[in-house]
Amino acid sequence: MSKRDYYEVLGVAKDADKKAIKKAYRSLANKYHPDKNPDNAEALEKFKELAEAYEILSSEEKREAYDRFGHEGVNGQGGYGGGAGAGGFSDIFGDVFGDIFGGGGGQQSRTRRGSDLRYTLELDLEQAVWGCDEKIRIPTAVNCKTCDGTGAKKGTKPVTCPTCQGQGQVRVSQGFFSVQQTCPQCHGQGQIISDPCNDCHGQGRKQEYKTLSVKIPAGVDTGDRIRLSGEGEAGPHGGPSGDLFVQVSVKEHNIFERDGANLYCEVPISFTTAALGGEIDVPTLDGRVRLKVTAECQTGKLFRLRNKGVKPVRGGPVGDLICKVVVETPVNLTARQKELFEELAGSMGEGTNHSPKQKSWFDGVKRFFDDIKK
Repeated sequence: MSKRDYYEVLGVAKDADKKAIKKAYRSLANKYHPDKNPDNAEALEKFKELAEAYEILSSEEKREAYDRFGHEGVNGQGGYGGGAGAGGFSDIFGDVFGDIFGGGGGQQSRTRRGSDLRYTLELDLEQAVWGCDEKIRIPTAVNCKTCDGTGAKKGTKPVTCPTCQGQGQVRVSQGFFSVQQTCPQCHGQGQIISDPCNDCHGQGRKQEYKTLSVKIPAGVDTGDRIRLSGEGEAGPHGGPSGDLFVQVSVKEHNIFERDGANLYCEVPISFTTAALGGEIDVPTLDGRVRLKVTAECQTGKLFRLRNKGVKPVRGGPVGDLICKVVVETPVNLTARQKELFEELAGSMGEGTNHSPKQKSWFDGVKRFFDDIKK
């Protein structure tokens, strides 16, 4: 039976680079791998075909011969068997399937990075807007000072694992191929601690609390994160530390509400100020300002104070303070005040010039009932 074109087998173009070839092989080999297709002869044959194609096309020398002479140019150089003359299916396995199943040829890096940590920091609105320096105390794993993170008792040191010879992995034969697995004796560390440290019990780390100073930049908002490199958990057995992410959460304010760069607040005004107009004091984050209220102002009217909002932490113009007017109905009236209001109401009569919204509302109600009667 004639062999299929190797480029066709991997589904790549003839000018594909090594990266594209490897990516195609990994995807297809993972699909047809014997472990995922037990007792499937067809999948096994496809897997063998893929391995042969990848072995040829991943080698510059073999690929050049194949491109010039076809299968005749590489006869005896490809194949699934992986014997001495076949060149290295085991090399293919280490190169590609190590990525897929966690193995890999050659010595592996056994130094593991410590875990990242997250800390939620609650701030007042003023702190978030202007920035501040905060002290935080966090529980974390730190390098054991007694053994300097090695896990071995002072005066001793870890020894190379005799099972994997320091590789951290061992090759196990399974039928017609072999796989890389984590060494069962050293658990992938490549070293064994025969005399562990008494303080950390061989872990190289201890749980402690540490206090850190965090500089909060001006303009942060809920959801923003500040990264402190290397302030996470220490890595096991002397590995590098992870990072600490400080998550900002801004507390509710009793006056202002923030939306992006803008601040919003409700401003109560008296009945007379709403009717006649006037000036009132309005609070801002950097002091009081005078706001001029126009005559005949209604509840819900918005006044914008330019550049009295927040300057965003990522840059951009300063936002505005938007004040929503709320007309307050007088309470606890004296007899004389009630009398004056009655006189005012009498002077307005039944006309609609003084309450245009009220008139339009009642007109709408009247039309509603007239439609029902029809």
